[in-house]
Amino acid sequence: MASSLTKEPAAPASEKTFFGHPRGLATLFMTEMWERFSFYGMKALLLVYLISGGPDAKKGSLGGGIGMDEGTAIAVFSIYVSMVYLLAMPGGWLGDRVWGPRKTVTVAAVTIMSGHVILALPGQATFYVGLALVAIGSGLLKANISTMVGQLYKDADDPRRDGGFTIFYMGINAGAFFAPLAIGTVGQKVNWHLGFAMAAVGMGIGLAVFLLGTKHLNPVSSVVPKPLSAEERTSWLRKVAVSVAVVAVFYTVVGVAGMFTKAWATIPLTLVGLIVPTAVLVRIKRDKELDRGEQSKMTGYIWFFVAAAAFWMIYDQGASTVQAFGETKASGSLLGFEFPSSWYQSLNPVFIMALAPVFAWIWLWLNRKGKEPSTVGKFAAGLFFIGVSFFFFLLPVAMSSNGQLVSPMWLVGIYLIQTVGELCISPVGLSVTTKMAPRKYASQMMGVWFLAVTAGDSITSLLSDPSVFGVDLNGTGAVAIEATLATLAALAVFMYRKKVKELMGDVR
Repeated sequence: MASSLTKEPAAPASEKTFFGHPRGLATLFMTEMWERFSFYGMKALLLVYLISGGPDAKKGSLGGGIGMDEGTAIAVFSIYVSMVYLLAMPGGWLGDRVWGPRKTVTVAAVTIMSGHVILALPGQATFYVGLALVAIGSGLLKANISTMVGQLYKDADDPRRDGGFTIFYMGINAGAFFAPLAIGTVGQKVNWHLGFAMAAVGMGIGLAVFLLGTKHLNPVSSVVPKPLSAEERTSWLRKVAVSVAVVAVFYTVVGVAGMFTKAWATIPLTLVGLIVPTAVLVRIKRDKELDRGEQSKMTGYIWFFVAAAAFWMIYDQGASTVQAFGETKASGSLLGFEFPSSWYQSLNPVFIMALAPVFAWIWLWLNRKGKEPSTVGKFAAGLFFIGVSFFFFLLPVAMSSNGQLVSPMWLVGIYLIQTVGELCISPVGLSVTTKMAPRKYASQMMGVWFLAVTAGDSITSLLSDPSVFGVDLNGTGAVAIEATLATLAALAVFMYRKKVKELMGDVR
């Protein structure tokens, strides 16, 4: 995954570069680093803020939060994450058809910063508005900033391209690593809203860096690749206006009738998170313009999509279910050093930065020996490791059943195992998505991959929401069932690997 910059061709002497890469990479690197700083800082605070002041809050912890029970908090958290990834598809569409990547990223950054500013204000009503704005902005930014990284390299065969994305990826993880340490500490130890304000400042810095550095970006990033015609624009505006009006009228009636509860918001959003991915896959699969080979690849891709949804369903609980366990049932100190539970969210990015080059080397080493696992095999391994992480989770869950606080090192182990699983699935899934995408849907399939996260988190929300199933996801039974199902899914993918390979055609 990581590439050696010393082996890449040098740029002309007159051209200023960023480690041998176009100057625009520095702009996008810093923008994404600060955006991730704001996003992951808020994410690290979110679950503990939701349960603060409620029945499941840790004794002696900072009060002043939303006061939810743990099940509802996990449901809300899961909906938020699922919406971020669901909105990546319309975010990409707006970049392609309405604003162009550069303007879309600017709008996204302003939206995210506004959301964090609103989160910094006290009050539950403003909290949900702020959370919605952060989700919308993150969805807008996600696809478009990566597009601009690719546009820096005018030649598709430029050997610096992979190295550029590797540097950009390190910016993501650098921001994700430092955010919980800074924002999490201030939010949990001083004031929640001050923590959210720090996230707003982080995004503000990212926006300033982006606006000051746009002169170094490829001018094509300001171009709308396929602008809407006047007729299409009118049609879309009409559809959006009608949809907003219908939803507004419906919820107004529910509110006036005195029937509104959180379930009226959480359940519809959760169902949207399941229905939209299913509808998108069905629409593509039923497209009669696809040739036989593309139809076969889409059938094979459904295997990967379902496997990924199962993986992300458990993996994303690292910031909800596992985070809640770390907050209330794990010791807040190690070797005499006390730390807030939000610091657990720094473990994954630091493990990613340490292990990603190792995995890249291992795959190349195995490839030279003709023993590199297939894409299907890597997916099976990722599912297996995510299952193992929850079997491992059973140990501290059992140890804490009598009220005993467990060592934080148990959670370190969980996050380490999950990161190994992520490195087997995440980069491989991105790669196989681009390889198996039908020509007609080449630009849309990356959004389809993100929808696997949406589907997985929506299932978590349904399970934990007290108004639906109300499953205690920190209970021994639920953890054991999820671990078993993930392991069985890994076994199923491995057993049917030959069939899936046949469906993949020439893709390996």
